Amino acid sequence: MFNSLSDNLENTFRKLRGQGKISEKNISDAMREIRLALLEADVEFSVAKKLIADIKEKAMGAEVLKSVKPGEQIVKIFQDELTELLGGDQAPLDLNPPARVLMVGLNGAGKTTTSAKLALRLKKEGRRPLLIACDLYRPAAIEQLATLAKQIDVPVYTPDASEKDLIKVAKDALSWAEGQNGTALIFDTAGRQEIDDKLVEELKELARFIEPRETLLVADAATGQQAVSVAKHFDEAVGLTGIVLTKLDGDARGGAALSMRSVTGKPIKYIGEGEKLENFTEFFPDRMASRILDMGDVVSMVEQVADKINEEDAMKTAKRMQEGKFDFTDFLDQMKMIRNLGPLDGLMGMLPGMKKLKKQLPDNLFDEKRMRHMEAIVLSMTPYERSRPEIIKGSRRKRIAAGSGRSIIEVNRLIKQFSEMRKMMKSKGKMNQMLKQMGGGSGGFGDIMKGLGGGGGGMPKLPF
Repeated sequence: MFNSLSDNLENTFRKLRGQGKISEKNISDAMREIRLALLEADVEFSVAKKLIADIKEKAMGAEVLKSVKPGEQIVKIFQDELTELLGGDQAPLDLNPPARVLMVGLNGAGKTTTSAKLALRLKKEGRRPLLIACDLYRPAAIEQLATLAKQIDVPVYTPDASEKDLIKVAKDALSWAEGQNGTALIFDTAGRQEIDDKLVEELKELARFIEPRETLLVADAATGQQAVSVAKHFDEAVGLTGIVLTKLDGDARGGAALSMRSVTGKPIKYIGEGEKLENFTEFFPDRMASRILDMGDVVSMVEQVADKINEEDAMKTAKRMQEGKFDFTDFLDQMKMIRNLGPLDGLMGMLPGMKKLKKQLPDNLFDEKRMRHMEAIVLSMTPYERSRPEIIKGSRRKRIAAGSGRSIIEVNRLIKQFSEMRKMMKSKGKMNQMLKQMGGGSGGFGDIMKGLGGGGGGMPKLPF
């Protein structure tokens, strides 16, 4: 998401930074390019127009024109204005009793999955969420919510499949909830391909009956301008209190994400980036603005990683690396840990400058299929072979290839790369050099990543 916008903005800002002195013409030309970049990214016209006007007004100020680094000043102004556009009034959910959350949106936006994701997040925060199935139109919706609720171990109310009276379902659900000792009720409602009068009236009746603290619009970030008009219609109908953007990990232009808050005046509360139920995070306008400008979002990355890594296991592995004892069993553990982090592509995208660096890396560096193939090869080894990789010769390699369903070439390549990695780990000089690079300012992380992909810097091509 936002890749095209980020690239266009980077080109514009690079030109500004290259100017020794900024003039009104430089600023006007830059604003024209930024406006085109926003419109190409599907940002609503009036939103783009106002954003440009606000930036231009501040960028023409004397303190900017006379600044030592006016190009950097304008980038900072753009970042501040983009943060404000995305939601300077961002606020957490209102979960004061009775904490009832009504989820609304079109079909395909991901309401049911998002309801479960929200329930899991609230559960991790120490609350006791309850899920309530109120989609009486889509046959599989009730069953889907029940399945997801079971996965996250959250109580769920499921009406009879033949039930058609939405208010009766809500009334029965509230009675059921009284005996569940829950602290937050999440109502998953029906969607449509387009807004229609019947849907609107049903939602109005339901909202009047349950009086939700929060009414959240679940919107697919890839739907472009349609998402903006949908947000306006739902807000007029039921009074939205916030927005949840889903599928933010896709390749769409992302303009809806920049437009919806401005058009509706409602804050974006959460974002979904991935299919796993854990891929659901609170929305922070300043962090998103930094990601769009390729300045990274290290805080969010650390929060995501810390939640999924066992610190004790990680320390044990690090110690074995330092002692040169790292073997294929350790490698297998690391593979599982990495896969547990979710899509690496999205995670690495939170690092500053990563969008630019990714263009220099192999296309399949973060390929999930490639990782599964390597895992299959290691799993086909005996425990003794994993602990003593040096004994894996001709006949053993053929057996491993047959057992994993991979070619002998792939097995040979993995073992060779693993051997090179072990040699580097046993060399304190090379390890210290690698650690220095990882924390060593601009280019350090890039050099490491090139090493992972087999690039320069004298680093071996690591197998993961």
